[in-house]
Amino acid sequence: MTAEVLLARWVRPARRRAVGVAVLGAMPAVIAAGVIAWRMAGWGVAAAVLAIGLAMLGWWAGRVRSLHGMGWAARRLDGRRDDMEDSAGLLLCDPAALGPLQRLQRARVEARLASGTPADLCDRWPVQRLAIGWGVAAAVVAVALMWPGADRGRPALARVTGEGVAAPGAPRLIGQRLRVIPPGYTGLAARDLRALDARVPEESHVAWTLRFAPQPARPVLSVDGGRVIALVRDGEGDWRGAVRLFRSILYRVQPVAGTRAPLHRLEMVADRPPRVRMLTPAEPLVVARAGQRRWALVWEASDDHRVAPFAELLLTVVAGDGEQVSVRERRMRVAGAGGRVRRFAVSLDLAGLGLSPGSDLIARLVVADTRPDPQRVRAPAAILRWPAAGGEAMGGLEAVTRRVMPAYFRSQRQIIFDAEQLLRERRRLASAAFLARSDAIGVDQRLLRLRYGQFLGEEAEGGPHRPALPTADAEPDEHGHAEGGAFGEAGDVTAEYGHSHDHAEAATLIDPDTKALLKQALGRMWQSELHLRQGEPARALPEAYAALRIIKQVQQATRIFLARVGPQLPPVDLARRMTGKRDGATGAALPLAAVGRDGLAEAAWDDIGESPGNLAALDRWLRSGRARVREPLKVRAAIDAVRREPGCARCRETLRALVWPALPRPAARIGRRGDGGLVGRRYLEAIR
Repeated sequence: MTAEVLLARWVRPARRRAVGVAVLGAMPAVIAAGVIAWRMAGWGVAAAVLAIGLAMLGWWAGRVRSLHGMGWAARRLDGRRDDMEDSAGLLLCDPAALGPLQRLQRARVEARLASGTPADLCDRWPVQRLAIGWGVAAAVVAVALMWPGADRGRPALARVTGEGVAAPGAPRLIGQRLRVIPPGYTGLAARDLRALDARVPEESHVAWTLRFAPQPARPVLSVDGGRVIALVRDGEGDWRGAVRLFRSILYRVQPVAGTRAPLHRLEMVADRPPRVRMLTPAEPLVVARAGQRRWALVWEASDDHRVAPFAELLLTVVAGDGEQVSVRERRMRVAGAGGRVRRFAVSLDLAGLGLSPGSDLIARLVVADTRPDPQRVRAPAAILRWPAAGGEAMGGLEAVTRRVMPAYFRSQRQIIFDAEQLLRERRRLASAAFLARSDAIGVDQRLLRLRYGQFLGEEAEGGPHRPALPTADAEPDEHGHAEGGAFGEAGDVTAEYGHSHDHAEAATLIDPDTKALLKQALGRMWQSELHLRQGEPARALPEAYAALRIIKQVQQATRIFLARVGPQLPPVDLARRMTGKRDGATGAALPLAAVGRDGLAEAAWDDIGESPGNLAALDRWLRSGRARVREPLKVRAAIDAVRREPGCARCRETLRALVWPALPRPAARIGRRGDGGLVGRRYLEAIR
């Protein structure tokens, strides 16, 4: 026996043992995967999983077998048997290439191998590991067998009665089930329906399970528009079909081609974009408070399915004035809390954003839904305005507006409210702050007093400095006149220094009683202003209330009627009335435009009225794109109902009601009045 044959006799059992251990160790996983696939998806998927698993198992067995060769056997012999003296590798060498000593050692190794048993080279069976693997696989298979499979846990097929009119012995539908699997981003669970009509979310996966008796050859689902969905028979005799819905469809189940089965409707519900509303702040424009460091913002977003967990916050800081305006933008990621309704809250660090007096911070939130191609919605902007410092000069229209606003937007009632609020906060305010606020309310009282005083002809206070009155010893100017006008000329003095009140052309006619009430109100305002400017709002309140009561009496006084100012209307010339003369009166006749007629729409309407009509003209009109039908699916269903039952008057009335709003409106025209029949014609002939 040669050394190669002897070594092969030792390798063969070890190789078989290693391959057996590999196969027995991997086989439980393949079996468990096949059973799970069978329970979840049926025999077809299970066969594919088993085929793939067995192919991988065969590749792994071949790999293990190739690893256990002659070289492996020599190394294993040297490791396990001491009598080999680390010389088992000499058996793999050519004897002619060995030296005398090596040949002698080779002969000793061959003699020792001939006296041993090949089983010494094999690994032991991993009984514990194999038992654990098979035990886990058995548990998985048991759970898979008890777990609801592809058909378990779902309602049984609904029984169908009266699905179309089939000839005796022809296949007909006896059982049905519709499974709707919404897209994953919606978070909605799959549901099984017993009817074939449904409203489903956009891009849902719809699967049919149908049962026929007797079994048809090739049943299909015929979709309105010429499309066909093929059905595949499973191992239990039912027919299955599936489609992903991107639009609303009408379809019918056809066991045999040409069957006029009823139409069923799958209406797709489009995914709407999110809706966002701002909770905090309540107003879009907020003025920063003194010493404010942070700004809290809260939005609430809702969606028909789910809102994305993160939103994007766009921040814009606008600083500067006039032409020196700088704009800085920044984006932040804001996390929301919730699912279908999420709340996004953020607290902004004003100093970190670089906000300074005289600048604005604009915040806009962009919210998206969880679609693969998300729909984004931008919330209304919130603006935080930090006014400029009070000592800075203001010019132009802004300065005028800020000085005038207190006089126009304050009222006596508001002054009372401010004074009462100041008294409530007196304990929390320092003496200087209390006095400053009381003085500010007194200024508002003064402005209001001046406003009412204008009705009585009082002088405006705080106006420009008036020049000195002219005197006899004043130095004359270059024209020889004294400064400020001619002394002693009453007209010049009045025009230059006077204040005319009641002009004859535009007089404010106020009765004496109303003037007396106004004077009393002004006196009360004087007292209220006095106490407020002195820091005594408690003493000012009674006077302010009295002024308010008097002002209300003035408002409720008798109305003032003023004489009409301007030229009188020309008198009516009675000689020209009722003469019937139209000399010089011309009228331009409007051109009459020809009204176009839609012959296709008229043919479609006439086609509906014809009892034996096949509605071909209506189909052409709908496909032409001229029809503005609100609910196309309802129109298609009504057309199908008329075609199935041409003599059904109710079906035709339903179709007319759906088509009539889409027809072009006829042009307005004057109809000819009837002649009154026989009696009317006799009467007309008599009066002629």
